[in-house]
Amino acid sequence: MVTLSVLDQSPIRKGGTAAEAIANTIALARHAERLGYSRYWLAEHHNTSSFAGSAPEVLIGAVAAATSRIRVGSGGVMLPHYSPLKVAECFRVLETLYPGRIDLGLGRAPGGDMRTTRALQPGPQAYDVGVFPQQVELLAQFLEDSQGLAGEAGGFPTDHPYVGLHATPRGPGMPDLWMLGSGGDGAIIAAQFGMAYCFAHFINQDAGTQPLELYRRNFRASRHLSSPRGSLAVSVTVAETEEEAKRISASRNLWVMQLLQNRAGPFPSIEEALAYPYTDQDRAMLRTIEQRGITGAPEQVRGRLLAMGEAHGVDDFVVLTITYDQKDRERSYELLAETMVSKTV
Repeated sequence: MVTLSVLDQSPIRKGGTAAEAIANTIALARHAERLGYSRYWLAEHHNTSSFAGSAPEVLIGAVAAATSRIRVGSGGVMLPHYSPLKVAECFRVLETLYPGRIDLGLGRAPGGDMRTTRALQPGPQAYDVGVFPQQVELLAQFLEDSQGLAGEAGGFPTDHPYVGLHATPRGPGMPDLWMLGSGGDGAIIAAQFGMAYCFAHFINQDAGTQPLELYRRNFRASRHLSSPRGSLAVSVTVAETEEEAKRISASRNLWVMQLLQNRAGPFPSIEEALAYPYTDQDRAMLRTIEQRGITGAPEQVRGRLLAMGEAHGVDDFVVLTITYDQKDRERSYELLAETMVSKTV
């Protein structure tokens, strides 16, 4: 049984606004719930005119309030920017408001440039990326303690400086913990702490199947997960025909090209992308960009997605679709759900 979920970066289109992008996020979440998608994840990006999702913990609350069944979570919280206790408390509040529906996906990428990273740090010195595993461990301990699993002493040894500290509000539920990564480091950390792992194929397709293989090979059972749980985050664009899907994806492809050239801004229109004066070097880059995702008619996308899942050993896909027009994005998710569910059940 294939599981489909959504990764939403709340893209801002050229000529549009951040408010429109967030309204589109809410509308798409409702649409995804009606279509039967399992989870709806919000991404974190900073200091950018391309995406409105700088605070996933805030958007999660808005999306969960606008829906009733779909799980909602972060894809992900960039933990090196933050205190593990503060993140634990944010998600304890969300779990209290929407019990049994919250996911906490973690990442260690900055989600922005280095100047932005420095501006986000809470004091004169930011967390070094080398302490990321310790941050993950602290976060898990705070969450488990607040669920009442670790007793009054919390999840810490008796001589730990944080013994007796609790992430509040305490309660019986706990968010599902996920590690998001585009390489082997995140996979190893997820395995070490017995967390679910989502490999960001749309960022690093060149890594092949190695991250998920590393994850499964090194997995240690935890209190909440007894066996490996892997997922693939994939860029997908579906339309009624392959020609139409390629036309729609031209906007995203131009944006990715400009991102790689350090010129990214709001997402361009399809017309601008089709009329863009590409150089030979640009066209070579575009051919590489087109290989980063799956674009086509429903049957084409279904075949490629299932083959990718078989190669990676997963049947759980988190789908990222960015189009200039909201109606094209909603239709893409609709066609994907129809072809994957009706043909694989």
